[in-house]
Amino acid sequence: MLSRTADNLYWLSRYVERADCLARILDVAQRLSHTPVTYGGSTNEWSSAVLTAGCTDGFIARHGPLENATEENVVSFLAFDPANPSSIRNSFEVARTNARSVRTALTSEMWDVINSAWIELRAFPDKAMTREELARFLAFVKETSLRFDGATFRTMLRNDAYWFSRVGAHVERADNTARILDVKYHVLLPEKEHVGGPLDYFQWASILRSVSALTAFHWVYRDSVKPWLVADLLILNRQMPRSLAACYDNLSRSLDDIAGAYGRQGPAQRLARATLAKLSNHSIEDIFQAGLHEFISDFIVDNYKLGNEITEQYLT
Repeated sequence: MLSRTADNLYWLSRYVERADCLARILDVAQRLSHTPVTYGGSTNEWSSAVLTAGCTDGFIARHGPLENATEENVVSFLAFDPANPSSIRNSFEVARTNARSVRTALTSEMWDVINSAWIELRAFPDKAMTREELARFLAFVKETSLRFDGATFRTMLRNDAYWFSRVGAHVERADNTARILDVKYHVLLPEKEHVGGPLDYFQWASILRSVSALTAFHWVYRDSVKPWLVADLLILNRQMPRSLAACYDNLSRSLDDIAGAYGRQGPAQRLARATLAKLSNHSIEDIFQAGLHEFISDFIVDNYKLGNEITEQYLT
């Protein structure tokens, strides 16, 4: 396979996954902005949405300090702003461009999902959305991602095209899950609020809903929502598809399949296995004792390095 083709497949999946994550971030922010007064306190959910998305510098250049973050300007910036290269609209546009470049490497079902999503996206207003319109838009983005993921899994041959597509999706998914967890734990809860209090509980439950994990949480732990159990599910539990451990389990498998097909291992395979081993050898107690923020920050750096190694090894 040409490196250009592999690169397009890799980034196609990354941008579809990124659009899905941004929709989930906005969904959480909207839920938390409607926190009942009885839960107490005010939260900084819209500025935390910008932090989670990793778009702080771009937002500040466009709208000023994070203190200016409101529902209107955050939704506009993360969903539609052409000046934000990672906005949902730009993510779908880049994904469709990549899909057109490798049209013959995709199945007809995969192309139909991307192409129809791009056409439908242009029918949504890019500003002054009501909350009902925003909810429909976010549901559309999440549904598109699910349809694309399902089409990829059910219709592609298990060859290098499929493996590069899966690698891109899981690198992006791992980064997104880590950022959502880190911002919740380190930023979202106001300093005056009690950890484990009503507001804290409501926020953690919203985070679980954002990654479609609330039902899974109750199945696994059969307990009330607690921060260390949520972190355990989203970091170490391989049964949870969006957990860091599950992402790296799939990453290692796909990279090993690529190595087997091309007859050569490299730094990408070694780094993926090392990160997976690090996740496997830690308990959630160890992680909290050493510092959840520090652990996740190190993971985000390692995940970024893996993306660079994959690019150097296969995509250039």
